[in-house]
Amino acid sequence: MKALTREQVESYRHDGFLSPFTALSPDETAACLAGLARYEQWLGSPVPKADMHWRSLTHACLPFYAELARNPRILDVVEDLIGPDILVWTSTFFIKEASSPTFAAWHQDSTYFGLDPYEQVTVWVALTDASEDAGCIEVLSAHGRPRQMRHVPKKLANSINRTGQTITEPLDESDVRAMPLKAGQFSMHHTLCVHRSAPNNTAQRRVGLGINYIPTHVRTTGSRRMPALLVRGTDRYGHFDLYDPPVRELGETELATHDRVYGAYAENYREQVRRHEDAFAT
Repeated sequence: MKALTREQVESYRHDGFLSPFTALSPDETAACLAGLARYEQWLGSPVPKADMHWRSLTHACLPFYAELARNPRILDVVEDLIGPDILVWTSTFFIKEASSPTFAAWHQDSTYFGLDPYEQVTVWVALTDASEDAGCIEVLSAHGRPRQMRHVPKKLANSINRTGQTITEPLDESDVRAMPLKAGQFSMHHTLCVHRSAPNNTAQRRVGLGINYIPTHVRTTGSRRMPALLVRGTDRYGHFDLYDPPVRELGETELATHDRVYGAYAENYREQVRRHEDAFAT
């Protein structure tokens, strides 16, 4: 074990989540926020108002995001859960403006990823405080029996998620657990973890960055090969097309890589929405 105790690993296997851990110092957090500010200046708008293209997979064109994804404090914890050979599958800005109605309904990250087996770990890094009032992640324990549940892409107004995906099966909400974070901290949840987040009822912006990690032996279930970024260890399986991390912020090569990676992900996502509907049609 590099970072976790055996008890923490067992808790993750049973519940499907762990929190909190420290990833960034105040200076490192400020550097990431400065990188976000430069990015939004380049976009000409806040990230939440930009097209989904610019919210997702930007670790492929923003060096500060790629450096965060390779942060050893994060990777040491992830390695204790999925092993030493680690890929970044995707990443997303999760930003709720001050007094924003933006929320996430109950869902599982696994639903439209199309990955097998279910071993993906989501790391959620707070760049500003993510309190309960600010709409931090809330989770339900899997009680040692995680499974894929039925979702519908409801395209909900103010949803922070791509299609407003929502679990349609009954849920026992008697033991909802919040995972508040201070700026610089991160939480982790398993791809089958049932989670949600409420609106931001504070006067401060809530800035979170999601990073989705998989071990290199995981495969995709879709019809096309997918890209991924190797961040630790060795890829001995070759299930993904590997690409280099960005060197220049929003450089021509980096933007071309982001376009390619995002395009592949969006195409796979649409396919997985259809596959999920077909799987639960009977």
